[in-house]
Amino acid sequence: MCGICGFTWNDESLIRQMTDRLAHRGPDQEGIYCDDRVSLGHRRLSIIDLSELGRQPIANEDGRVQVVFNGEIYNFAEIRERLEAKGHTFRGHSDSETIVHAYEEYGRDCVNHFQGMFAFAVWDRRQNELFLARDRLGIKPLYYTVVNQQLLFASEIKSLLACDALERRLNRQALYHYLGHEFVPGPLTMFEGIFKLPAGHALTWRDGAHEVAEWWDLRYEDPPSLTSVDEAVDLIRHQLDEAVRSRLVSDVPLGAFLSGGLDSSAIVAMMRKHISGTLRTFTIGYEDKSFSELEYATRVSDYFGTVNEVLMVNEMTPELIEKSIWHLDEPMTDLSSIPLMLLCARAKQDVSVILSGEGGDEVFAGYDRFKASKLNRMYSVLPRAVREKMVAPILMSMPDRPQKKGAVNMLKRFVEGSLLPEEAEQIRWQFFCSRDLETRLFNDAFKADVTMDPFGPLRACRSKCTTRDRVNAELYTDTRFVMVDSVLMKVDKMSMASALEIRVPFLDYRLIELAARIPGSLKLKGFETKHIFRKALEGYLPHDIVYRGKQGYSLPVKHLLRTQLKDYMTELLMTSPVIRENMNIDYVQQLINEHVESKHNHNHVLWGMINTAVWHRRFLEGADGN
Repeated sequence: MCGICGFTWNDESLIRQMTDRLAHRGPDQEGIYCDDRVSLGHRRLSIIDLSELGRQPIANEDGRVQVVFNGEIYNFAEIRERLEAKGHTFRGHSDSETIVHAYEEYGRDCVNHFQGMFAFAVWDRRQNELFLARDRLGIKPLYYTVVNQQLLFASEIKSLLACDALERRLNRQALYHYLGHEFVPGPLTMFEGIFKLPAGHALTWRDGAHEVAEWWDLRYEDPPSLTSVDEAVDLIRHQLDEAVRSRLVSDVPLGAFLSGGLDSSAIVAMMRKHISGTLRTFTIGYEDKSFSELEYATRVSDYFGTVNEVLMVNEMTPELIEKSIWHLDEPMTDLSSIPLMLLCARAKQDVSVILSGEGGDEVFAGYDRFKASKLNRMYSVLPRAVREKMVAPILMSMPDRPQKKGAVNMLKRFVEGSLLPEEAEQIRWQFFCSRDLETRLFNDAFKADVTMDPFGPLRACRSKCTTRDRVNAELYTDTRFVMVDSVLMKVDKMSMASALEIRVPFLDYRLIELAARIPGSLKLKGFETKHIFRKALEGYLPHDIVYRGKQGYSLPVKHLLRTQLKDYMTELLMTSPVIRENMNIDYVQQLINEHVESKHNHNHVLWGMINTAVWHRRFLEGADGN
């Protein structure tokens, strides 16, 4: 795992500055390459081939092809064998050298040969062409911008900001989408003019112009062909085992995150099949048991005999908030970001590689929002007047309950989501700006400057999915719209804050393409989430772990905003220029009051504004980006 950067002119001083800003991602080595047309930078976290032969940028035999690479190619040994048979000569044993020769042999089509997580840049001096590519699911990030008709790219935005010619401006459209979705939908970022290269896309720069093109997308079979439960179970077991096995290749110590949920427990079960000795696992715990899964993680650890390190998180400080947002580069409201950052720092003390369970909910329908979407089809039978004029006012008038979920809180959240437009499908229960709230929150100047269409980006994504299977269509938008700019951005940035590599077996594209052949009815059966996946894990995990509900390890932010962080929140939001310039400050104060007094739970929108205010102060007001 590493950090990469570059641009399409020669400037050794600037490329060193950009590379320095990625030092936390790769503390082991630094490397640069400059010629009269391009500058490339690399920071290395040594995982495979720890020798100098794995140093980047890495070149072909004559030096006319240069590569900088972030990620892991898990099938590099098989690719290398094929390339050697075709006459290619390798100097070392790193997976990055495989990219060089695969590009020589296959050109831009090399991406289709790679199994792994990656973002890389290939400079082909012979063709005067710079080729950037990002992995199928977007596990590794890659940002780019154009300044004075020249291209810059980097693993993190803060690296791009080393270029003084890049003007820093708030993207108001991105802010609008962010406060609803809790992440900035790509290709936008919170910075005007800076873009994310979308997952499964490549960018080609040649003769002063660039083109972005998709090279992979998730295609669900319609109708699905894998309808036999027994066959599906066997194939899932085999493919998950293979995905885990291939991700155990490492020349440094590795372990696993263990939350006690189904996905992380399944990863540990598969790891134990291949690791007979010490297996290290790492767990987050909270004193509030409605937020904590510690007892389940302990049960799984005991079952598989892992050495489990537990990190109890009970406090939250402004310093931790500031640090997390600096590493994220832009606001992102996932309530588990800071706990994950702390857990990564703890894990790094013992290992350099972690296997984690991200992606399982998107592949096999694990979120409560899939159940809510199905339930809403029944709820919608009630006349609209009854739902909106009777049920909703009664539930919305109930005070917020202190626990994470609970019947009242879940009913309120269900009704809130059901009032949003039907086009949002299951995303309604992951969206936190109603039409009434956004009308009252944003001021007139802001509204005049943005397109007030909350689900426009979602529609654009959904239009690419052709399946008529309702659940599979919802899984498509979760995988291609939500996961890449929310879950995966969080995982990459919070782990790289401690130079920890996280591998995600559930996002092995072969497992995902297998799941795309399975009907949605076998994933969400009745109101049982992950039905087929639970069946596949019978006999591998204790029954109570296989069939327990989803909880997650998010921070108890709603409590913290009423206690430890109340004064910090109030002062920050009342004085922040980005809040005062774009929002109605009296309504912001009303939201604070209602939340602190437990009349309503506004933690999502308040936490989103806090993240925005801190980001703005750090990256635009202070303009340090350091």
